[in-house]
Amino acid sequence: MSRSFLSVSDISALEMDTILSRTKSLKASINSGEKIATLADHVICLLFEKPSTRTIAAFEVATLRLGGDPLYFSSQELQLSRGEPIKDTARVLGSDMDGIVGRVFAHDTIYQLSLYSGIPVINGLSDLEHPTQIVSDFFTIQEVKGKLRGLKIAYVGDGDNVCNSLLLGAAMMGMNLSVACPKGFEPNDEILERARLNAKVTGSSLVVTNSTSEAATDADVLYTDVWVSMGEEAEREKRMKAFAGYQVNAQLLKLAKPDAVVMHCLPAHRGLEITDDVIEGKQSIVWQQAGNKLHGAGAVLEFFLRK
Repeated sequence: MSRSFLSVSDISALEMDTILSRTKSLKASINSGEKIATLADHVICLLFEKPSTRTIAAFEVATLRLGGDPLYFSSQELQLSRGEPIKDTARVLGSDMDGIVGRVFAHDTIYQLSLYSGIPVINGLSDLEHPTQIVSDFFTIQEVKGKLRGLKIAYVGDGDNVCNSLLLGAAMMGMNLSVACPKGFEPNDEILERARLNAKVTGSSLVVTNSTSEAATDADVLYTDVWVSMGEEAEREKRMKAFAGYQVNAQLLKLAKPDAVVMHCLPAHRGLEITDDVIEGKQSIVWQQAGNKLHGAGAVLEFFLRK
């Protein structure tokens, strides 16, 4: 039976290490111009309900670099836009494709794609999780810090899909994570409970607080994301008020360790969740993080789709 990557929880710590190791070797191979054919004769469906820059570029280019053929569909190009059930679309795509990368609104959509397609499905973002983002994030942290275990990540902002996946990933890999978010915008309860159970095994410390200073103090990594995600535009005014004090800026960065690095999964709204001087500053690894999405995407595609 085919195996999908819908959640960070779908892989073990050992498998994460394997994927991160392959990310490193793929980056070296791609940068050297080496010809790779590990996905030759594979056709990968890129099904995107949401706009994308980094995820679509990473998976399309990764598929090509590995010798496969990407086929992009927006939901408006499929019968989904006319009301066809996702399970019917999944069955059709499953009969024609070797794998699906889905960037969707509802997590149930990515789940049904996996349930009914019969082929590997990779979650390129849903409202609940963003597991492929965590792969490239952890690889970037490893590149810069030389390790994952024992590091402290401070996540400041919305308890969104990225935050949920960070919780699961940190707990699995023995990292410490402090999440600072406004009241009412905490991470998913079920995911937080699952992460805390894993943290008891690995020794990770997971903290959810309303205090940005508590989260940022002595952090090795300061991470943020947008205040208003796609699909939440109707809540914009409410969110602008709630998140007003949750900005990654020079003052907050001073509370972290002197060699702390700053991350953002992008797109960034400068002057809102992060200031221009910080994202462009010497401690920012945002562009390294973004560039590594290509290599992380390639490693994930190989791991789940290679026959």
